[in-house]
Amino acid sequence: MINPDEPYEIQLAKQAKIIEALINRAERGHEVGGSAYSLFESAIALQAEVWEKTKDLEKALDTLGRASSELEIAHQAQERTQRNLADAMVAMEGGFALFSEDGLQVCNAQFRHLLPDIEPLVKPGLAFDDYLAAVNASKFLNRNESGVTGQPMVKEQRSGQRFSSFVMELRNDRWFQISCRQTGSGNITVLQTEITDIVRENRREKNRLIDQQAHFLQAAFDHMSLGICTFSARGELRVRNERFGELLGVPLLLLKKGSLFLRIVEHVERHEILDRKGRRSEFAGWLKSTRRGETVQERFRRRDGMSLDIRIHSLPDDGFIVSVMDVTMETQAAALLEQRVQERTAELIEANRLLKIHSDEQAKIEGALRQAKEAAEAAHTSKTRFLAAASHDLLQPINAAKLYLSMLTETVGQPGVQDVVSRLNRSFASTESLLQALLDISRLDSSGAEFNVTSFDFGSALQGVAEDLAPLATEKRIDLRIVPSTRWVTSDQRYLMRCIQNLVVNAIQYTERGRVLVGCRLSGDRLRIEVWDTGIGISEEDQTRIFNEFTRAGGAGKGTGMGLGLSIVERACRHLDHPVRLVSQPGRGSVFSIEVPLAVPGRASACENPVTEPMLDGSLDLIVMVVENDADELHAMTQILESWGASVLAAASTADAAALTQEIGTAPDILLADYQLDDGDNGIETILTLRALAGVEIPAVIITANRQRELLRLGNEMSFAVLAKPVQLVRLRALIDWKTRARVV
Repeated sequence: MINPDEPYEIQLAKQAKIIEALINRAERGHEVGGSAYSLFESAIALQAEVWEKTKDLEKALDTLGRASSELEIAHQAQERTQRNLADAMVAMEGGFALFSEDGLQVCNAQFRHLLPDIEPLVKPGLAFDDYLAAVNASKFLNRNESGVTGQPMVKEQRSGQRFSSFVMELRNDRWFQISCRQTGSGNITVLQTEITDIVRENRREKNRLIDQQAHFLQAAFDHMSLGICTFSARGELRVRNERFGELLGVPLLLLKKGSLFLRIVEHVERHEILDRKGRRSEFAGWLKSTRRGETVQERFRRRDGMSLDIRIHSLPDDGFIVSVMDVTMETQAAALLEQRVQERTAELIEANRLLKIHSDEQAKIEGALRQAKEAAEAAHTSKTRFLAAASHDLLQPINAAKLYLSMLTETVGQPGVQDVVSRLNRSFASTESLLQALLDISRLDSSGAEFNVTSFDFGSALQGVAEDLAPLATEKRIDLRIVPSTRWVTSDQRYLMRCIQNLVVNAIQYTERGRVLVGCRLSGDRLRIEVWDTGIGISEEDQTRIFNEFTRAGGAGKGTGMGLGLSIVERACRHLDHPVRLVSQPGRGSVFSIEVPLAVPGRASACENPVTEPMLDGSLDLIVMVVENDADELHAMTQILESWGASVLAAASTADAAALTQEIGTAPDILLADYQLDDGDNGIETILTLRALAGVEIPAVIITANRQRELLRLGNEMSFAVLAKPVQLVRLRALIDWKTRARVV
């Protein structure tokens, strides 16, 4: 009859009606029954029901009172929250606004006043999308030079996106970050934060960095022997060095920043600085060629006889760079070479005419003539390929000379001759060290420097350094101590050990008496390699300078190197991210340290350091195929291997090696091949060809000055070892034994 979920007012009204109905029933019963007992019984029942309803009514009134109190408390809390929100919005440094489905609910004064032209629109009920559209259309936003905004300054918040942010620039160089966040109830809060100071500071820092880079670039240009000058896409001068003006004879007035390229060209043509030998002027077409991405190269002769090589390359920003090189010596050398070739050719032709009567020598004379002509042509073309092949061509003769010296050392027994041979060995070792240092610096300074970073046993590699440098320490009567290590590290093994070797060599050279100590310390997840010495020490002002090339510490005597070792250490460790530190005290000694990452111990790769054994004794009873295009080196290697007891098959190319294999009818026990052969041939092609002919995997070793990572990767894939030039005979002998051991067994 009474639903407890209905409002209390309706429940009370229903209870009143029920009480009234019960009273009426009691009165009617009294009239009908008439007996006193019936009346009494009805009254008692009616009283009980009235008491019950009265209790229910009291409970309902009590519940209604509590609900009214809670409603009053909630109303007061809402008023306090609204006052706190208003105080918070006033105290905020940026603009704040709250949007709901019904539009703008609340905002502070900063939000309204940010864009004066849309301030009249910022009022309760403003839709969020309408607010964004009004901001986009505001005339106080900064536009680009054409007067339009290339992209909308404000983007609408995508459906389902909880947060978005964008940056808005005003006309008076004020910047604001607008952040929009969607609340859990579906409302959107908007925050306007001024970031003008941050943007301006970033702009100043950017300009500072640009100026700094321009200074570095100018310093690099000024140290070049070339004349260098860069121009913008419109032909305006940007950066140049003094050498550019000296070589072209252009006055400083025309070499100011912003000078036009065509004005410089007009000056050169008007004063006839360059002798073009009657050719038409082609300067006007140079800019068109560079814009098409072509490289322009011209060679001129100045009036004073100097030869200049001018090259123009395009830049990514449609500008171009002009380089001027003095090639007078090269031109004179080429002319002299050409004259000598012509003279020699004439002599050979005359000799051929006189020796025609000797038919048996005719073939030899013609062969000599062809060889002389080919040698002259090869000498002429080698000028342009010299730098690209330096690591191969410079080390090739040194390798052959070292092989011959090794043979001479073993065969000469007289004390005086032995001393001469020893001095020759030291001279070639110094030459080799200098060339290796120069080539290493060249590789490390190039943008395409490659590093073969692996994990390896540092203790074994360190022991190899100790064995290599022990004779030098003994010669200077220095106590060289190497603390053994069982740690594994992650680095480029060749460059890291070269750095440590350079540090130890320096320590020995700069120590007159005492000792040199090499050891390792743990430093977190890194290993710190330290080289201690009791040498002359390094002054504080020299401690930074000594890492430059061709620089030695003050107080260093003669014969202490060319000053390249620490330069290689700095460059290599910088590329490998290995921190280098120096602590030194003049007169007491120095400590150099290198930190490298630790690695999990594993199994050493055979291609990285397969052999560390000393020179083996006994005869080398093997058939060895040697493929080398250099005749001297081929002869020297053949003599060495035959002195070890091997039967040597010498070839200059893959074709010769294949012919020898087919001629003897059996595969060699091991193949030693130079990587870089003549006419595009190489040692890898030799390995593939001989293995295909033999039908078996012939053990092979590539002997090369090429240290690229790709060659090491191919060695792992094709199962051949890589041995660097100049060859160390101890390692070569041990490597041959290691590669052929399984086949012999």
